[in-house]
Amino acid sequence: RAGIANAQLAYQAFQQIFRTERAKALLAAGAHVQRPLWASTGVKDPALPDTLYVTELAVADTVNTMPEKTLEATQDHAQLHGDAVTGSYADAQSVIDGLAAVGISIDEVTALLEREGVEKFVTSWDEMLATVQQALDAAR
Repeated sequence: RAGIANAQLAYQAFQQIFRTERAKALLAAGAHVQRPLWASTGVKDPALPDTLYVTELAVADTVNTMPEKTLEATQDHAQLHGDAVTGSYADAQSVIDGLAAVGISIDEVTALLEREGVEKFVTSWDEMLATVQQALDAAR
């Protein structure tokens, strides 16, 4: 619930930013909307629906980098119900406030997850570069 609430509030901030006069002027001058990215939306907890982050974060102007297994599950049995984010902001804020009330800092949690996520992307990038280098070496 915390992850979904955090994403919902991030989308609210995204909407607010692109409603500003500055953003409108940039868009009118040819700029493109920088869409929020829902990354690694596979579900790790087997007690949760395997399409949870797809169905609960379905909303316009976002990118979802779901793993292949989640993509297949979504095609197979996801119950999509349209925009699940817009209008959820008060409930999302209540979830975040509830975490704070029991001593969990969403800022600390998201900072840790961001660091870990970047490390995983760097590792994947390095592995991909090594694979490409091996293929180039083999082709020589």
